[in-house]
Amino acid sequence: MSKEAQENLAERKMRFLFALRSKGVTDARTLSAMETIDRGRFVRGLFAERAYEDMPLPIACGQTISQPSVVGLMTQALKVGPRDTVLEIGTGSGYQAAVLSQLARRVYTVDRHRRLARDSEALFAALSIPNIVTIAGDGSRGLPDQAPFDRIIVTAAAEDPPGPLLAQLKIGGIMVLPVGQSDTVQSLIRVQRLESGFDYEELRPVRFVPLVEGMASD
Repeated sequence: MSKEAQENLAERKMRFLFALRSKGVTDARTLSAMETIDRGRFVRGLFAERAYEDMPLPIACGQTISQPSVVGLMTQALKVGPRDTVLEIGTGSGYQAAVLSQLARRVYTVDRHRRLARDSEALFAALSIPNIVTIAGDGSRGLPDQAPFDRIIVTAAAEDPPGPLLAQLKIGGIMVLPVGQSDTVQSLIRVQRLESGFDYEELRPVRFVPLVEGMASD
């Protein structure tokens, strides 16, 4: 890479971090993780040039990579600690899991598209990220064999927080997910499991692909 290209890339990354802060991503650990993980490695093809813009982009299997500010806000809302085990439903490009890997002890990520799980697993290996376990499976069921989890993040929208996932959250654990009955009206919510039940907090409006049960046919 030429010196000019390196300088351009550095400037784009600086603008990227500034945009995150301006959208409300202020947690120092989250910003550090997002500075460490290069979003450019997770965007391929025609849209690679737009990797550092704050916008969702299409990826394989008809899915999207979320806009960075939403990744940052969801990560920040999770309040991940260094000893936490995190479950992610919806691997997609692998970007969100990679960011979480910098904050947690271990990340389990599940996707119903075998291709996305396979490609992400290969990318994690190429980036030498050892603490992500990638699984092709029905994310709506969670991972009961590995439960309970300290944190759960869902990157697809359900009408309500799925019962199997709520059941796999530790007491004191936090889940962040979009909920809504259509793709036009969704809210990002944070759920904390208490001894007496669940506490729900609405964070902001969002738009995500729907959470679908079962494995994809691709």
